[in-house]
Amino acid sequence: MSSFSRLVRFLAKNGKTYYGDAILPEGVTDIAKTKKARVIKGDIFGKYEVTDQVADVRLLLAPLALEDVKTVRCLGLNYALHAKEAGLPLPKYPILFYKPVTSLSGPTDPIPVHPIAQEELGLDYEVELIIVIGKECRDVSESEALDYVFGYSVGNDVSHRDWQVARGGGQWSLGKGFDGWAPYGPGIVSSSIIKDPQTLQITTRLNGQVVQDSNTADQIFNVKHTISFLSKGHTLLPGDLIWTGTPSGVGMGRKPQLWMKDGDIVEVEMEGVGIVTNKVEFVKEGTAKL
Repeated sequence: MSSFSRLVRFLAKNGKTYYGDAILPEGVTDIAKTKKARVIKGDIFGKYEVTDQVADVRLLLAPLALEDVKTVRCLGLNYALHAKEAGLPLPKYPILFYKPVTSLSGPTDPIPVHPIAQEELGLDYEVELIIVIGKECRDVSESEALDYVFGYSVGNDVSHRDWQVARGGGQWSLGKGFDGWAPYGPGIVSSSIIKDPQTLQITTRLNGQVVQDSNTADQIFNVKHTISFLSKGHTLLPGDLIWTGTPSGVGMGRKPQLWMKDGDIVEVEMEGVGIVTNKVEFVKEGTAKL
C-alpha cells in the first residue's frame, strides 16, 4: 500500500468530494496549485489506498472533514520574537488554549466577521504551523514524538484582540473561536517529506504586503517538545490538530497597530506546504447562515 505525500480534500469536477494525493508539477511544492489528485479510498487514519484513479480538482477544501478532526489545540506565545513584541517574558511551559472545530475552514474560504466582532477594532492575523497527529499516543518522549505525526499544514489563527483580552475574562478562546476563524490547508504534507519541522519559512501577506516573515526555528517549544508535553497525562488522538503559535509581526504588536478590515485579502504561507488565501467579509446584522 502506498502512502500519501501531500493529502488534499477536494471537490472534483464530477461534483464528488474526495481525499486525494495531490499531483504537482516537478519543482512545485505549493499545494494550492493542485489541479489533479490521485483518489484515496479507505480510512486516512487507518487502512487506505492511494489509487490510480485521477480526478480533476475544482476546489480545495479544508484538509480534514470535520468528522475526522478530534481536538483543535493551540499554543500562544511560542515564538521568541513574538513574545518580545508583546512585551511578555518567555513562557516556562507551553500556553495552551482550544478552538472549536466549527472555527475550521478551507484554504480559500472567506473569513466571516460576526457583527459582535465588528464593534471594536482588533481583528488580527496569525500564521501558524499545524501538526496533525496520526496515531494515538500518551506520555510520549521527545525522541519518539515525531513518530506520531501524520503531517503538517499551515493556517491562520484569526483573532480579535478586544474579545481575546479586554472582553475575554482571562480566556483567549472567545476572541479566537468564531466560525471560520481557523482557515488552514491547502493540504497536509506527510512527515515523510517534512522530516525537520524546525527549518521552515513562515509568512503572512496582507493585501500583498509582507507582515510576518519568520522561521519555525524561532519556536520556543519545538514540535517534539510540544507533542511530548501535551501528551503527558493527556491522550492525543488521530485527527488532533496542534496549532503551534505565531511568529512576530502580528497587527497588535505594530506601531501603529494594523488591523484587518472588510475586504482585505490575507495569505499565510509555509515553506514546503503552500499558501492559504482568504478574504475578510464583515457579516451584516441579521444575516443568518442556513
